[in-house]
Amino acid sequence: MKEMKNKLEKIKLGVIFGGMSTENEVSCVSSLSIIKNLNKEKYDIYPIYIDKNGKWYEVLNIEKNDREGDELQEKQEIENIMIYLEQFDVIFPVLHGLYGEDGTIQGLLELIKVPYVGCKVLASSVGMDKLYSKIIFEKAGIKQAKYIYIRKYNDKFIYIDKSFNEIILNIEEIIEIISKEQKFPMFVKPSNSGSSIGINKAKNKNELKNAIIEASKYDNKILIEEGIIGKELECAVLGNEDVISSCVGEVKSAEEFYSYDAKYNNQNSKTLIPADITEEQSIKIQELAKKAFKAIDGKGLSRVDFFIEDTTGYIFINEINTLPGFTNISMYPKLFDYIGINYSELLDKIINLAM
Repeated sequence: MKEMKNKLEKIKLGVIFGGMSTENEVSCVSSLSIIKNLNKEKYDIYPIYIDKNGKWYEVLNIEKNDREGDELQEKQEIENIMIYLEQFDVIFPVLHGLYGEDGTIQGLLELIKVPYVGCKVLASSVGMDKLYSKIIFEKAGIKQAKYIYIRKYNDKFIYIDKSFNEIILNIEEIIEIISKEQKFPMFVKPSNSGSSIGINKAKNKNELKNAIIEASKYDNKILIEEGIIGKELECAVLGNEDVISSCVGEVKSAEEFYSYDAKYNNQNSKTLIPADITEEQSIKIQELAKKAFKAIDGKGLSRVDFFIEDTTGYIFINEINTLPGFTNISMYPKLFDYIGINYSELLDKIINLAM
């Protein structure tokens, strides 16, 4: 572990963004927002871009650059990545999805002993994989929607029961089993994906079949969840051992569910902060968010997503995001801003937790 800096010295901070996942573009937007809001008197900031093919670049004059992602104009390739990264006091990996939020970059930084923002290897990998986070939440006694787990296997699928017994079936047989075990509507999700990429709602057998085929393009592990009709809610958490939670926010999607397009492209999608729920429900969600974060051994930050079912008032956990979006419209910074921790102060706290 590097020694803490003298108060007069700037902290040498590497901000890694882009990446090989389907969320490369979202990561770029998050990183630009973070760099803009970092205290320039406190940090020497080095933007580091990973392109979609896995090449690493040092980015020059990023705030003056009028392009994003692979089109960034002023960048030079990093030849020896590990030696380059060892120079930093701390790294902020602003990488969403696979090869960034899933424990891979965290493992690299552990090997070279450089402190980094966010969850460690285990929590990152478990948080990224919806199936295994569900298993942990189940053990922790946190209510969640009924779900079925299947796996793509060549041109067939493997049905996995609750005891992890496996049966190889064709897609028509899979559809019949799922239709008997769960009610429509259902949500079909790749187990390892973020920003709602590859997720579809199915209201009948034909839509279910198409949704499974679509999800299998992003991951061979697929979850089929029974739909919860109700409010979509989000709560941010911050800390290592002494964890605090934000207020609860509500997502009002302009589409049938909060898809990638609804999140980032549809101007009619709204967020409500604080959520339109009772104080009792809010307190319960804040406590469940901290419990879910601790259950996966989270560190630093996460955003935990929930539903409140209209007919019963039951609270269901949806998922945990160990490296949530940090764009100017993202819920994580907005939720903390509402309770008096502004964007720049929040970044300081997150970086301090890493160091």
